Amino acid sequence: MTIFLQSPDYQLWHIIVNGPRMPTRTIDGVVSPKPENEYNDNDFRMLQLNSKAKHVLFCAVGPNEFNRMSSCDLAKQMWDLLEVTYEGTNQVKESKISMLVHEYELFVMHDNESISDMFTRFTTIINSLKNLGKSYPNHELVRKILRCLPKS
Repeated sequence: MTIFLQSPDYQLWHIIVNGPRMPTRTIDGVVSPKPENEYNDNDFRMLQLNSKAKHVLFCAVGPNEFNRMSSCDLAKQMWDLLEVTYEGTNQVKESKISMLVHEYELFVMHDNESISDMFTRFTTIINSLKNLGKSYPNHELVRKILRCLPKS
């Protein structure tokens, strides 16, 4: 999903993760929201990017998620809602990581399994871990695969 969100405009990803920069003004050292009649082109561009980000998120989800997210004003709120929905709490996330690390550590090629099937299974584990924020260096992944290949 990250690439889907970054591809139209990389700034969309920044706005989704960090929230938009809302137009402000400073008067006598006090920062306050800028009235809409004082917006400049850059202010409108930043607000437009938030709308664009919301649109892209709406296009990426199904009807159930769409209904829950439709009341959000900011793309960041929508993203945070999706994260909670799909990743669950930190405890759930840590449990998933622990289970997948265990699968990775015990990974072997099964009898009568093709190399292609074994590699697909391995890639699924690695991609799942990466999506949860846990990754391994490429050289370690290559070594792991090579150790799993049949010796003939």
